[in-house]
Amino acid sequence: MNNKIKTDDVIFNFFKQICDEKDDQKCVELGNSWISAMEKNLKKMEENLDDKDKIKFIVDIKNNRDHLNSLKGKNSSEWREYATKCMIEILDNKG
Repeated sequence: MNNKIKTDDVIFNFFKQICDEKDDQKCVELGNSWISAMEKNLKKMEENLDDKDKIKFIVDIKNNRDHLNSLKGKNSSEWREYATKCMIEILDNKG
């Protein structure tokens, strides 16, 4: 039996929590916490790159930052829609 927690499952469950949240304000707060966590992860990854790799991945880093910035200011229905699309994408890429 494999008890290893898979990253996709954790992410899927987080997005499911956004979709299932009935309180609109809490839904937005969950979405904003997603942005914050991803910004921290992106910053940490960027800090760990050497100068050569920073140059190599500069476009990817910028695209990720732009994507996170595009999520800021979403309302609860927009977050639920985004989370649903992400969950579908995760399911489509499983297996």
